[in-house]
Amino acid sequence: MIRVLRPLPVESLKLLVFDLDGTLIDSAQDLCNSVNATLKQFGRAPLADELIAGYIGNGALTLVRRAFEGNGASLDEASLAQAFAFFLDYYREHKLDYTYAYEGVLQALDALHKVHDLVGVPTRTMAVLTNKPVRPARAICEALGLSPYFFSIYGGNSFSTKKPDPEGLLAIMKEADARPNETLMIGDSQVDVLTARNAGAWCIGCTFGLAPGSLEVVPPDVLVDSPADWTAALSPAKSDPAEHCAPAP
Repeated sequence: MIRVLRPLPVESLKLLVFDLDGTLIDSAQDLCNSVNATLKQFGRAPLADELIAGYIGNGALTLVRRAFEGNGASLDEASLAQAFAFFLDYYREHKLDYTYAYEGVLQALDALHKVHDLVGVPTRTMAVLTNKPVRPARAICEALGLSPYFFSIYGGNSFSTKKPDPEGLLAIMKEADARPNETLMIGDSQVDVLTARNAGAWCIGCTFGLAPGSLEVVPPDVLVDSPADWTAALSPAKSDPAEHCAPAP
């Protein structure tokens, strides 16, 4: 199902930027396992997967910090650095144990890659901007067959700031020679919506991801329930040019 809150200017969109976790891939189990392995290593009890999943989205360091705080432990900076290093090492080894691309993602990306063949739709380029560290992000995209669809894949350590700061998205826009009103961010949480808003871009929110509840707090321009809805939402038939306006501030 597609719910249009603000009509997208699909005829002029030329850059599509995707979040990774909760948008292209379901990585929750591997992240939860890695967090609990880290907690165990440092003498803390495991947390429920559902609780850990709620901590995902603002980068790996924040995920580790929140997990220890959720376990009743407040780490100093040195201890947090040690826990973070262990988490990264463990996750690098186990990042693909259970992680998979959501059903329909590859088909949707293929359709979006070819959608410029339709009348009235411009040639579009696609990229990934995630708060996950860039090395595992690129390795996962390569292993799951996602990489060929993207001209660039950037992670949470690719820039001096992370989403929702617009730095990364603005850099991708510059690289793709796309203006804000020609750019669309696709993600599963309010972090992605705020990133788009902060860059002056448009946004699609994915309700099938890891943080759909946050999309009610900060609504995107369009809500979709499956990857298959991406192509439908970006079809000219879904948009009335007369209703086009600037992205929400």
